[in-house]
Amino acid sequence: MQNTRKHRSAFHTFMVCLMMSMLVVSVSGCDEDDEVADIVNAPAATDDVPKYIFFFIGDGMASPQINLTQVALDDPEFRLVNGAITLGAMNLDQFPVVGMQTTHAEDRYITGSAASATALACGKKTSIGTIAKNSAHTLDFKSMAEMAKEKGMKVGIVSSVSIDHATPACFYAHANSRGEYYNIASQMDDSGFDYFGGGYAKGNFPGKGAQDIEVQMTAAGYTLVDTYGALQGVPAGTKTWAWTGYDGSAALNYEIDRMGTDEISLAQFTQEGIRLLDNDKGFFMMVEGGKIDWACHANDAVSATHDTVAFDDAIGVALDFYNQHPDETLIVVTGDHECGGLSLGYAFTAYETAFNLLKYQDISFQNFTYSDVSFALAMEDVKEHFGLGDPTKDPAFALTGNDSTRLETAWDDSKNGGFNRSEEEVYLKYGPYYDPFTVTVTHILNEKAGITWTSYSHTGVPVPVYAIGAGAGIFDGSYDNTDVAKKIIAAGELN
Repeated sequence: MQNTRKHRSAFHTFMVCLMMSMLVVSVSGCDEDDEVADIVNAPAATDDVPKYIFFFIGDGMASPQINLTQVALDDPEFRLVNGAITLGAMNLDQFPVVGMQTTHAEDRYITGSAASATALACGKKTSIGTIAKNSAHTLDFKSMAEMAKEKGMKVGIVSSVSIDHATPACFYAHANSRGEYYNIASQMDDSGFDYFGGGYAKGNFPGKGAQDIEVQMTAAGYTLVDTYGALQGVPAGTKTWAWTGYDGSAALNYEIDRMGTDEISLAQFTQEGIRLLDNDKGFFMMVEGGKIDWACHANDAVSATHDTVAFDDAIGVALDFYNQHPDETLIVVTGDHECGGLSLGYAFTAYETAFNLLKYQDISFQNFTYSDVSFALAMEDVKEHFGLGDPTKDPAFALTGNDSTRLETAWDDSKNGGFNRSEEEVYLKYGPYYDPFTVTVTHILNEKAGITWTSYSHTGVPVPVYAIGAGAGIFDGSYDNTDVAKKIIAAGELN
């Protein structure tokens, strides 16, 4: 039953602001003048304390990824069929409060997922690769999820990558290195959190702990399920670990490949999480769209866009819940960093774009395989799955002499090797480990559409923050990524 009680006293407002100031003062590495500036410039808190808190993190997602998704959804023929959103608009477009956060780590300007997730989960800066600890690895940082559990709320952690990956890990685990997958996964049951959903545990792959994590979770009272039907059948209030069909890294398959299968979507994991977690004391749920980042690392714009839509579909589920509990629900959405240096614009096409070309790609770079025979036969697979080389689909797909040369060279490199990735020119063409032919195909498709990339890694551009609901007003303005956590903690009275 909806609790319509509202906290509108001046005392509550004072306490929220006081908590914000205490959190700012507690952060190491800030001098006194910085502390005062942060307190003075902090937006005024709203009067409502959320009973239900959703925190959505799009890994690798910043304004370019969001804008490209909005553009793609404006084309009704774009191959996005989940149906949870209106074409041409994202659920994010409904959020009335928008801010901007900076993302640097303690020891590097361009951050990594572990350092950024520590900032977003705990409100503290740390070093690259560290999971919810200080950079000296001598102190565990308490996450907002742990604070919510201590307050008596139920807690859920959902991710489209492995549940022991950097971002979800920072909400329930503490480790010196994000690569300690088995150690991280072993901390799920210790957390006492009520729901884990999404990818499997990379730390539990054969040779990395056998099936010990499943044994630990079962012994701790968790119900383990791996199909949507089984997840729907779990009684509300049951502690649950749910996963679905996963790739070689224990992550969900790319959304472009998952569609049309019976694998559980990120939105379904979110929906069932709400059902399992809902209770009189409220809940906290973190949901990560982790494969946006992976697709951007590979410079696969279409796969990144599909995964951004899957992420936005999950946000739509939370918005539906918010509409039922508008005075008790806070939803915050952000990214941990941008990835790939995605640019909506390409030098050769100048001001021209042809985003409609993107709809012809129907497979991720990861799942694309081509015939091991000749370049001509390989190009037939390219025509089928990407449209390139098939002007009957669109005249823009006619290959230029430069296109053909690049593709033939890349195909030869894929088949015969003999190239050195450490050479600058080769690295810029193929990246650190991607298949030369496949990454060349996606690059040329992207360029013909009028978009391009500057990197195979993260960038340091600021990332937008969206908020709606109880306490949302304090997310307006510009601030650091640690402040995102501080604001959620203050708005929810979690500390």
